Amino acid sequence: MKQFFIDNHGCAKNQVDAEEMATRLTASGWTQAQSSAHASLIIVNSCGFIEDAKKESLGALLSWRAAYPDKRIILAGCLAQRYAEQLDGDLPEADYIFGNGDLSLVPQAADNAMAGKKGVNAPPIKAYQPARRTNLMGFPRMAYLKLAEGCSNHCAFCAIPIIRGELSSRDPEDVAQELRELVASGIYEICLIGQDLGSYGIDRAGSSLLPQLLEHIRNIDGDFRVRMLYIHPDRFPSGLLDACARDKRILPYFDIPFQHASTPILKAMNRSGNAESYMQLVSEIRKALPDAVIRTTFLLGFPGENDEDLRALLDFQAQLQPDWLGAFTYSREEDTPAYGFKGRVPKRIAVARKRMIEQAQETITQTALSRWIGYQCDALVEERIEGEDLAIARGPMNAPDVDGSIVIVGGNLKAGDIVPVRIEAVRGVDLEAVCRGPAR
Repeated sequence: MKQFFIDNHGCAKNQVDAEEMATRLTASGWTQAQSSAHASLIIVNSCGFIEDAKKESLGALLSWRAAYPDKRIILAGCLAQRYAEQLDGDLPEADYIFGNGDLSLVPQAADNAMAGKKGVNAPPIKAYQPARRTNLMGFPRMAYLKLAEGCSNHCAFCAIPIIRGELSSRDPEDVAQELRELVASGIYEICLIGQDLGSYGIDRAGSSLLPQLLEHIRNIDGDFRVRMLYIHPDRFPSGLLDACARDKRILPYFDIPFQHASTPILKAMNRSGNAESYMQLVSEIRKALPDAVIRTTFLLGFPGENDEDLRALLDFQAQLQPDWLGAFTYSREEDTPAYGFKGRVPKRIAVARKRMIEQAQETITQTALSRWIGYQCDALVEERIEGEDLAIARGPMNAPDVDGSIVIVGGNLKAGDIVPVRIEAVRGVDLEAVCRGPAR
């Protein structure tokens, strides 16, 4: 029996790629192993976005080779696509190198690896039209749904257009049909993802099709909720807030990566907004949707960033009061516009600035979480804590993997249960809750 195991790295978009590869391999006669020990083929689905992610992916490959010297191993994903030529011949630990430009070719890559045909296949990036996935890898009753591939925003620090190409959007009706199929299969939470949901459809219609897609979704019957992730602040579509207000299944959760607030830094990043326009956007969101949750990311240590720029960012953070925030340090990526920028910030300074942002956010998040005390909502259980009558779950305010959780006391729950809860307390970055009714 041909069995494969996928070791996935990177973002949720990479997880969707891994799920599609698994589905295509299964359709061609392979079986997905639940552990590496039972697999004859290991696929490392790599990330090539920033330096730390590259090191993690390569480290994983080397670890698998050390653990299984006789198994076949494929290096797949973003790193393989971006550095195919450089890795060819320089990475003997990999039996095959397979990029993500055309995932329909993964069965061929697997067969070549098993036959001992070392090689590289980083196919040209084709228009995005994914296969329907049957092998989901996330928590029970949740799924990511990718609306588009690539990105045409061309932020100066970002390698995504180099790796995944220009924006390529799916047809809204096709996306809605896949969402309908996911709901019919028992999925409760669907996270819409892409490099920038605000740009979704611009390549097809000249303007964002996200509001139109949400109208399609509103016409779908069923017990489900939709979460939107990653909306570029300069591309926030009009009509989005109305769609959330009209259908409570479309969560008012907005992941908006502002990255910075200093006008010179934003301009150098190839972003057109500023602190004032970004605050205006958030004010409009909160006015229209009082339960709105704002998540953002800040990028510290971008070339040219000085103490004044940092103060502008800290002031913006204090005014913004985001519910959730992720801080990152700049990674200098070859072939991006910022690679040759002057004024490079030493790593130790960038890390210190990142820590300042994180420390400031601790208090902000604590305050933001306190507003949920007494709130009642549906929570999706991700796991039960063994030996205790506790379960880890997520509510409308918690995105998977990146935010805190809801700890439910009592209820004898299991992963995949949807249960009405009442929030009782804040515990660090988590909320504590009790059941208010039976699970479904």
